[in-house]
Amino acid sequence: MIAPHTRTEMWRNVHDRNKHAEISNARHVRALKHYAPRKGVVTIMVIWAIAIASIVVAATQILAFREATLGRECISRVQARWAARAGVETMISIMEWHNANPDPDDALALTRDLESNAFGEVETGTWDIRHFIDGQEWAGPMDENSKLNINVATRMQLLELPNITQDVVDSIYDWRDADNEPQQLGAEADFYRNRGLGYEPRNGNFRSIAELELVAGAWPQYLRGEDWNLNGRLDPNEDDGKRTMPDDNANGKLEAGWSQYLTASTRPVTKSASGQPRLDLRKANSEELMTRTGMDATQAAAILTYAKVGNARMAQILSVPLSQLTGSRTAGATGAGAAGANRTGRSSAGQPRGATAPAATTVKNLDNKQLTLVLNECSLDDTRTSQANAGKVNLNTASRALLRDILQLDTRYADSILSRRISKQSGLLSLADIVDLPGATQEQLLILGQVADVTSSVYMISSRGRATTSGAEAEIVVMVDRSESPVRILEYREP
Repeated sequence: MIAPHTRTEMWRNVHDRNKHAEISNARHVRALKHYAPRKGVVTIMVIWAIAIASIVVAATQILAFREATLGRECISRVQARWAARAGVETMISIMEWHNANPDPDDALALTRDLESNAFGEVETGTWDIRHFIDGQEWAGPMDENSKLNINVATRMQLLELPNITQDVVDSIYDWRDADNEPQQLGAEADFYRNRGLGYEPRNGNFRSIAELELVAGAWPQYLRGEDWNLNGRLDPNEDDGKRTMPDDNANGKLEAGWSQYLTASTRPVTKSASGQPRLDLRKANSEELMTRTGMDATQAAAILTYAKVGNARMAQILSVPLSQLTGSRTAGATGAGAAGANRTGRSSAGQPRGATAPAATTVKNLDNKQLTLVLNECSLDDTRTSQANAGKVNLNTASRALLRDILQLDTRYADSILSRRISKQSGLLSLADIVDLPGATQEQLLILGQVADVTSSVYMISSRGRATTSGAEAEIVVMVDRSESPVRILEYREP
């Protein structure tokens, strides 16, 4: 049995412990009440820190993604650009090869090779080279010689352009002539100064077809038509009606205004179809001429005699038979030293008594082969004329509209030329191939002899590269002159 004082002590201890516990609980409650607001602030701060960290991480991810995307786009554009460049280099290398390996029996060999390599690929992309002419799309580069050089175009030819007027034609003449006297409705330096345009006429040859827009009245919509970037091909914005510039008819065809007929880039072809320098008839001798063309001594003498005439032109040799060109007969033309003797057929009056006049010899007309070689191997261009710096129209690539409308050829004759070049796999080898066609009058041949040929010197390569990975595109437009080796770049653009 527990003693009373012991029980009392035990209860006292229990009471003390309970009281101590109550005091501890009260203190804990007070502490909780004191720290509860601070814990809420900390929680909020933690949540905000997590949110801000999430935003920073998300922003970093977005920035990294954008940087990666931009990097991929840059790489794609570079791949597309170099694919386009590969197409340009391919075209130039083909031209170089044909310069080194000419084929006088195939005028279209170069054209076919350019067409067959107009689409190609490299490891990272593809290239696509094409152009529009006569309302039809063709593979390969644009032959600038399929157009008329504006620096030699006549008034009548310029007046055949759509939407052109006499005052614009006169202003074109004023721009390219050497004097400061305006044509009847033209414009010289005073006109441009008075309007504060900041430039004056060049008084020399146009250097690019875009320069034509500087001429008074030659508005861009007339020159460019739907081909707003002058690349010779139909771009998406040029076939969507009025949704984007320029306004177009959205018919899947490129209407290129004056630029489809005119160029300022063509150069004379200084080498013959055989790859040799052309023989200047004003400086040649009979032996050289006979070797190159296969004509006899009498014919060679007659040609060289005609070449010494001040206004002698290759167009006359094409359009007029040799016997008529030299007055039907020439005397003593048996060798180089006899060239030109008694060309007019006059008598021997005035010669010393007893002297015997040389026997007159009939000059045979050139056959087709001889005429072909004369036209392809020889030249008579006067270096003092603008024609010396301008190339001629290539009848193998010229459009129907150019032949019929601008050059004003008889419709039947123009169609005969087109039919003849289509029927011959090798194309027209010389202007001699068109002298026997229906409608080939002396007048028509004279027109063509002055402005036309069957070879080309300048091409516009519009190469569009496409990256294989992303489909990004880049375009390079290059104007190249292959009249001499190495091929020379006249113009380079990346629209």
